[in-house]
Amino acid sequence: MTRDQRAMLCGVGAVGLWSTVATAFKLALAGMTPAELMWLAALVSWLLIGVLVVRRGQLASALRHGWRTALWAGLMNPVAYYLTLFAAYDRLPGQEAMALNYTWALAMAFLAVPILGQRLTRFDVLAGLIAYAGVWTIATRGQVLDVAFADPLGVAMALLSTLLWALYWLLNTRDHRQPLVAQWQNFSVGLPVLTAIVAFGPGFNWHGWASLGAGVYVGLFEMGFAFVLWQMAVHQVSRTAKVSNLIFLSPPVSLLLLHFIVGEPILASTLIGLVLILAGLGLQQLQKAPLPVSEP
Repeated sequence: MTRDQRAMLCGVGAVGLWSTVATAFKLALAGMTPAELMWLAALVSWLLIGVLVVRRGQLASALRHGWRTALWAGLMNPVAYYLTLFAAYDRLPGQEAMALNYTWALAMAFLAVPILGQRLTRFDVLAGLIAYAGVWTIATRGQVLDVAFADPLGVAMALLSTLLWALYWLLNTRDHRQPLVAQWQNFSVGLPVLTAIVAFGPGFNWHGWASLGAGVYVGLFEMGFAFVLWQMAVHQVSRTAKVSNLIFLSPPVSLLLLHFIVGEPILASTLIGLVLILAGLGLQQLQKAPLPVSEP
């Protein structure tokens, strides 16, 4: 098997796992609060990535260096980003939260102007107009001339999560830590904060085996194995575009899983909006290097 074939296999595995997490989010949030789910998932992911860091002999370096960066990065991801994302999933149908979350790549292009001093091209503007027409279609559930959103707070939380994720990756351009070490350090910083939020908020409650299983699944696969597989794919492939375009497979699979497992009816407004969002993302990728990581 060639390096590119191994990279594609890892990429398909990561995207396949990300395709399932919208369903896992909804199943877990049926019993848990967003804070409880975030704490459980972060704990599982921290343990998993910690084991991988130890196995790779990176623990000594991880304990000595990089904590100044981890202080702000850990508060952004996992704490702020995932709490906001889970709050959006708690309020919206999974298909809507998932589709809106995919606009993070466009948010990154616009935020790169003030943060990195980059210029917007005509492709960026056109891609943004197309994609955010999709956002408007989803937010209004097809009533595009009606400004009465079905759940304005849920939509706002979903879009805020995209801004947080894009901002995190833009600031990360100056982060020279190894990806796995950085992930473990970020969760090491975020986990105590999440523990305090849960302890002084909803408390640690038992919600049944189904909620527990879904929360563990999120920690293992959304924040753990999928991250590792994607990093392996990006680092092994000869041309990043070969694996980055795989992210376009995730939304349709997510929609089907939400329909058949969670029981969500697939809304026509979601389909139209998602097509517009993916069209905007595709147009954006035609003219620039692919982005480093994707998120469901």
